[in-house]
Formats: sequence, structure tokens, C-alpha cells
Amino acid sequence: MTCIICGSVKFRDSNVLWPELVEAWNLSDDEVKYIDRQQGTSCVKCGNNLRAQALASAIMSVSGRERLFKKFVQKWSSNRLKVLSINTCGTLHGHLSRLKNHTLAEYPEYDMKDLSLEDGSFDLVLHSDSLEHIDDPLQALAECYRVLKPGGYCIYTIPIIVGRMSEATTGKPPSYHGDPQQLDYDWMVQTEYGSDAWLQPLKAGFQSCAMHVYEVPSAFALICRK
Repeated sequence: MTCIICGSVKFRDSNVLWPELVEAWNLSDDEVKYIDRQQGTSCVKCGNNLRAQALASAIMSVSGRERLFKKFVQKWSSNRLKVLSINTCGTLHGHLSRLKNHTLAEYPEYDMKDLSLEDGSFDLVLHSDSLEHIDDPLQALAECYRVLKPGGYCIYTIPIIVGRMSEATTGKPPSYHGDPQQLDYDWMVQTEYGSDAWLQPLKAGFQSCAMHVYEVPSAFALICRK
């Protein structure tokens, strides 16, 4: 296995799920394994996990692919295309911040449901594992659509349990992502995403939504075109 971001072949594995979250989501042993792999298998050299690598691979697939993301960013750094990151996209921000026309509007400081940015401002909107924490994800995606130029792309990751359908957590005991000792409402899970996750961006107005597969069943990114 080679890191698509820096080219290293050294990875480390760590378990990121804790018993309370496994119980809250009613995860099977197989589901625990691939979610731990998605979030906890990371490159020793650059620190990016499989989730970030799926996002990097998806970005390159629509913007002129290079073998490595770090080389792609170097080549793309003077490009006039305007890029909005709604969070730091894992540890990709260190690369993305080198782009000439890159803007960081980080959740939760920026409200994904009201971005306070001009219509049609960006060619590419990115976010990673944030949408599941928004109480109205359709409105958040509609905001992504609004700030994109015609033909632009919104590319993002969400945790997907592939054998289920998406379900709002309304009425369920609250569950959170992140450090279980530092629980915060902004990181409370509002939607548990399943295999129908592609429907939401279409309902939000996007012309198409493609599942970009980096590793089955651990690592996907969604590519939505305005």
C-alpha cells in the first residue's frame, strides 16, 4: 500500500472507536473493523488516514490527476481555480493552504447552513466528516451548491455504514465523534449515513453525485457536480 499523498509505504493502525459509540451505533465486528481502518490507518510519514486519502484521490480525479497529491498541489498552486475548505479536511490543509486561491471557512466557527459567502464564488468546495454533525444537512449542501460556480464540484467524505440506509438520530441517545472525554454539541452525530448517502446532494440541487471508491468498504468520497 502506498500513500497517495506523500508516497510513503509505511502505515500504522490504531483503533479509534470506543465501546459506547460501538454500542450506540449497534456496530457489528466487521463494521468496527472497517471504520477503525478508515479513521485509524494512517501514513507514518504525513499522518493522513484513509479518509483523507480518499478525499485527495477524489480531488485529483476531477482536477487533473497526478500520482501523488503533494505533487498535484505543487503543480496546481498557481492555478486560478478558487477552492473553499469548510474544515481542514483531516491533515490535507497543510497542502491545500499552498493553493493561491484557497479559503478556509472552518466548521463549527462557520455555519455550514449559512456560509456568508457570495453566490458562485468557488470552483471547488471541500469538507471531510462534518456533514453528519449538521442538524439540517440538506441546507448545508444547498449552501455548498450556492457558493459554487456552474460546473463546480463539492467533494466530501462522511462516515458511511455501507450495509444500512441513512437515518437521522432524532429520538436516539446522543452519540459523538472525537474525544469521548470532551463531548461538544457541535460534534454530536445528527445523521448516521448509509448506502443511500448520494441522495442528499441530489435533493440539494446538484446535477450528479458519484461515489469515488478508494478502498471498499473503508474509504469513499462523494463527488457532486453543480
